[in-house]
Amino acid sequence: MAEQLTGDDFNKLFRYFTSTAFRLEVQPVYDVTEERQSISEFLAGEPRPVTEFPFYAAWLDQIRSVTAEGRRVERVRVLSEPPTDYQRWEMWSGQYNIAAGEAIRYMSHGRARKIGLPIDNDWWLFDSQRLAVMRFGDQGEPLGGEIVTDPTIVSQHIDWWNLAVRHSSPDADVAQLASEST
Repeated sequence: MAEQLTGDDFNKLFRYFTSTAFRLEVQPVYDVTEERQSISEFLAGEPRPVTEFPFYAAWLDQIRSVTAEGRRVERVRVLSEPPTDYQRWEMWSGQYNIAAGEAIRYMSHGRARKIGLPIDNDWWLFDSQRLAVMRFGDQGEPLGGEIVTDPTIVSQHIDWWNLAVRHSSPDADVAQLASEST
């Protein structure tokens, strides 16, 4: 069973999950208006802490809140080879996510392909029961998504979650080197 994913749906899923929220992040770039200034400053060599940007600060507050309650938020980022400018900014800004309680791991695109991880769409898996599949255009623009609760599809994504975590590293540089050696 699948239903259209709206921003409000995602916010509810994220706010009310009870134990785990996992994201597989595979796009080379995301077109998020609220991130543009931070990315621009980073690429100019003058980054400010992302906590100074209201959109990002609100996200980090939410991460702190749910992780303080004992819920786990984890993501694996699949990096292009070499990483895009956007991904380099994500690796830098990820320090703030980690400080807020999120676990972030990395793997290269080549490694993901080699182990059989599907890398067409991003997704969040909530409590191993609800899957939020997200679709993006070539420039990272959001194209919508769907919420999936079909146990067979969710079970496959649980397997991919475990595969992604097992073959990734909390260190982006190590993840890139692992790609070159496999």
